[in-house]
Amino acid sequence: MKAYVFPGQGAQFLSMGKDLYDTSEEAKNLFEQSNQILGFSITNIMFGEDEDALKQTKVTQPAIFLHSVILSKILGNSFAPDMVAGHSLGEFSALVSAGYLSFEDGLKLVAKRAIAMQKACEQNPSTMAAVLGLENEVVENICDEIKEVVVPANYNCPGQLVISGSNKGIDIACEKLTEAGAKRALKLPVGGAFHSPLMEPARAELEQAIDHTQFCEGICPIYQNVTASPITNPETIKENLKKQLTSSVLWTQTMQKMLSDGLSSVTEVGPGKVLQGLFKKVDRQIPTQSACL
Repeated sequence: MKAYVFPGQGAQFLSMGKDLYDTSEEAKNLFEQSNQILGFSITNIMFGEDEDALKQTKVTQPAIFLHSVILSKILGNSFAPDMVAGHSLGEFSALVSAGYLSFEDGLKLVAKRAIAMQKACEQNPSTMAAVLGLENEVVENICDEIKEVVVPANYNCPGQLVISGSNKGIDIACEKLTEAGAKRALKLPVGGAFHSPLMEPARAELEQAIDHTQFCEGICPIYQNVTASPITNPETIKENLKKQLTSSVLWTQTMQKMLSDGLSSVTEVGPGKVLQGLFKKVDRQIPTQSACL
């Protein structure tokens, strides 16, 4: 069983996708179409030299989505997954690549999501922190004890959990987690508390957009972030997608479920190799690779 997986925010780098643009007419046309849909030239930023511009959420998310999805499209028949999944933003890339969403609708949702998240961050100053070397249950219990908003956000792999919440809540949590024996409890350079209740304004905005978007049958099951289980029903997928922004990303659980379902190899589609590294933390023997032309 071959899994194709799609990275989320943080995997971006300048010039990503330039090789696709330069060598494939289909890719070039999709990038140019994207500039029209977005209403600004995202290719100028992606292929330019302004790293700060690429780091803006409203740019970063569509950029990673485009790199992943356009690569999957120009792979043609060699893109043949038995299962797909995406980490946070990457779930949208997975949905388009597996045929549940059209390219245009997927890009519009990602753009809407990015802008809504940016606004939510401005409304509720907040942050995230990576916690290394503690059992999930210990982290969960400490989060529960704190009166401020602090929740587990990303279950990335065994021993690596990202928490999300108010600035004060994260400071308190980092102190308590360090006292509890965490190897590290490190605040991350992010714009806000993604995958927490503080994203509720963005979730409500995105829900409306999802309700007005057509979802279709896909080519294989998608393991969604909020359930870590394989799903094929478009209506169920829509409902899970609505919950994603305020729910935890169950990536550790997703990888474990894929393995128990017969996973034999992992191909990461998009920038970076972060997800391949996470799979190796769950099963060192699993073959992993980056998708390439």
